[in-house]
Parts: sequence; C-alpha cells; structure tokens
Amino acid sequence: MTVHITFWTMTSDITPEWAYREADGTDRWRLSWLPERLLTAEQAQLGMELDELLSDLSAVHDRAVQDRIDVCAEQLGIPRNGALLLLARRMAVRLHQERAAGAAAAPGRTPRSHPLRKHLVEPPYVLG
Repeated sequence: MTVHITFWTMTSDITPEWAYREADGTDRWRLSWLPERLLTAEQAQLGMELDELLSDLSAVHDRAVQDRIDVCAEQLGIPRNGALLLLARRMAVRLHQERAAGAAAAPGRTPRSHPLRKHLVEPPYVLG
C-alpha cells in the first residue's frame, strides 16, 4: 500500500480514490470520497491511508490495523462506519457506471474485465 504524493495530488496504488489540493495553491485539500470537507495535507494523507486500510480485506481481523483505522477516522472527525458507508457508496456507483457502459458497448465487444483507472487528476490551470 502506497500513497503517491505530488504538490497537487495524492493517489493510491490500490484504490481509485484520490485527494487534490485546492486550486488557490494553499494547503487546503479535498478527498474524492469526502469532497465537502476542506482538509490539511496531513488530514488528506490520513484519509488516503484510511481508504487503503479499509480496502485491505486481509486485515479485517488484524487488531493493530483496526486500531489504526479508528485513529485515522477520529482524526478526520468521522466515525469508522461513516467512512465505510461513503466508500462503499462510491464503489457501488462506479460498479453501476461500469456495468452501464458495458451494456452500451458495441455488439461483439465485451467490457474490460480489469478496467483502467477512471480518473486522471491534473493540477488546475491558471488563466491570465
């Protein structure tokens, strides 16, 4: 599990979620799965870590991982179950969109079994 951090973005190598810096260049960040909340860079990184930890099914019975999940969620100010629900809802929406796109595929074509990442995060463009 690795969170890749640049000046503008944070991405995960195991989940499709991401974090991005606000366009004004300040140290205000947003998580793709918690977009209504402005966060510090540290909180955004905790949110990315929380997403990765919750996505690791092999850690379900690992007490140390579960404790770390609780710490990350607490520092973000959300309950663990709230984070689970938000991430599960986003996953359900993505799956629905992928199925709908697969149904609309041309005859004789099948949707990819392993779709490419659906997001591309770029720094904001400054005009003027």
